[in-house]
Formats: sequence, C-alpha cells, structure tokens
Amino acid sequence: MTTNTHYSVLLKESIELLSIKPDGVYVDGTFGRGGHTKEILSRLDKSGRIIAFDKDPDALAYAVEHFKDKRLTLVHNSFASMKSHLASLGIERVDGVLLDLGVSSPQLDDKARGFSFRLDGPLDMRMDTTSGVSAKEWVNSAQEKELADVLWNYGEERFYKKIAKAIVDKRQVAPIETTKELAGIIDNAMPYKEKGKNPATRSFQAIRIFINNELGDLEHLLVDIPQLLAINGVMVVISFHSLEDRLVKNAFNDLTKAKHVPKWIMAEPELPNYQVIAKKVKASAGELEENVRSRSSILRAIKHVRNT
Repeated sequence: MTTNTHYSVLLKESIELLSIKPDGVYVDGTFGRGGHTKEILSRLDKSGRIIAFDKDPDALAYAVEHFKDKRLTLVHNSFASMKSHLASLGIERVDGVLLDLGVSSPQLDDKARGFSFRLDGPLDMRMDTTSGVSAKEWVNSAQEKELADVLWNYGEERFYKKIAKAIVDKRQVAPIETTKELAGIIDNAMPYKEKGKNPATRSFQAIRIFINNELGDLEHLLVDIPQLLAINGVMVVISFHSLEDRLVKNAFNDLTKAKHVPKWIMAEPELPNYQVIAKKVKASAGELEENVRSRSSILRAIKHVRNT
C-alpha cells in the first residue's frame, strides 16, 4: 500500500460550498487519502455522519489505519453504487455529496499501479486492483478499431488511428508489458508532437477512463442525484478534463432549467428545484504554487432549493 501524500484540490472552496450542518449526513464519493473527508468530519458534531466511497483498496486500507471515527462509514465500491448503498444503510437523503474525480497523486506516483507514463511499471491502470481487466490485458487483446475508438472517444487523441495500428503491430511481435513500453509506442506513432505535452498524455487518459468506466459511473450518479439530495443539499464536483466537466455541466444545466410552459397558457413557468451555486471555479494562484496538478481542475456545484 502506498502512503504518498495527496493534495486535496480546491479544498477550501468545496467545503465552503457544502455549508456543513453539524448534524448533517454527507458523502465523499472519492475518498482518496481523505482530505475532504477530514475537513467535513471536523465540522460535524457527534450526530453527524459521512459515508466515503472508493474503488481503490489502498485508499480504504489507508482510511482504516488513519481514520478512527465512528461517524465515518467506508464503502469499497464506485460512487455509482451510492443510491443502493445509502438505501442499505437506511439513508434516503443526504445534505451533501462531494466528488473529486480522476486519478489521485498516490495512484499516479506509485509505479506499480501503472497510471503514469513517466514511471516504468506494470501496465495496470485499475483503480480497483481486486477486479476487472487491466490495461495490459485490454491493450494486448482489443481489436484495432476498439483501440482507436477508445483513444478518440475518451482522450480526443487526433492520431488515434496511427496509435492503434502501432499498438497492434507491436503486440504481434511481443506482448506490451509496461507503461514505458506503451508510451514509447505512442511516441513513435505520432507524426509530430504537441509542444509542452507528453505524447502519451491523451492516450493514457483514454485507456484509464475506459478501464475504470469513469464516465459511465459519473453519468449513473448524475441521474440518481435528484433522488439523493435533501432540501438545501449541495453536490460539489471537481473534474480534471473536458469530458467529465461536460457531463457535469450538462446535467446541472438540465436540473436548473425552468419547466417549459406553452405560450398560450397564461401562467408563469415553474421555478426549477435546483440552483447552480458555482460554475467553472478554478484553483487559486496560491494553490497552484503548492500543487501544479490543480491547474486543470474545474469545480461546479448545485443546490436543491425546493420541491414541487
């Protein structure tokens, strides 16, 4: 288990938006190393409660070791299962949900996890190392079209066809085993490089998102959120790339639209039940000095303001 430190991105902003009630019930959908959970717990009284989800067994092991608090319930699963897990705990509505999406610093910095193209390690990329197909298994077995589709759909990699073909050609000689090997194949396949960005960046992002069903999990939860937030409940989402942010923005916009009333009906449109309370919040200059990985983060938040 890695114990590398993890910088909690947009910590101050997200906690302020949640407006923690001392006796409230909160969910941290991405526990990581517990930075956000710790701040929420510090604002809860004895009757408050937080349920923390994480796919990563290392994260849960860290929580068991470092968080001795009866107000905290740990769930080894994706936040996509939030609705059913809360129901099993007898919880119908919560006062806040927080998601800090993407890969964490401890995951990136542990070469054995296979997330980083900068560190040579086994090609894994699974957030839950106890289940699922590893990146190595998929890269060495997927059809060329599937490889290309994933690189384009989840990484918006413009050279997706060239890279997919290069992967297939290479694995016909010998299986692709490591992160450095895959990064080298990608590098060699690209006709030219984007200045200031590692050639493997988009492809590694795409494969990681696909292997972990990251967008599917997010879509699932966004559908469930209206059934989970109590009145005055807040959802805060921190995303790190445009695909995630687009899903969040569109879902929040849909929830905050006034219900359409035909022009011929002499009535005011119904007010929406939800209100956007933060959109496209970026890390401060001070935070960026402390943590360069905050540079791509975007925070959005929504509040349940009324029932109809």
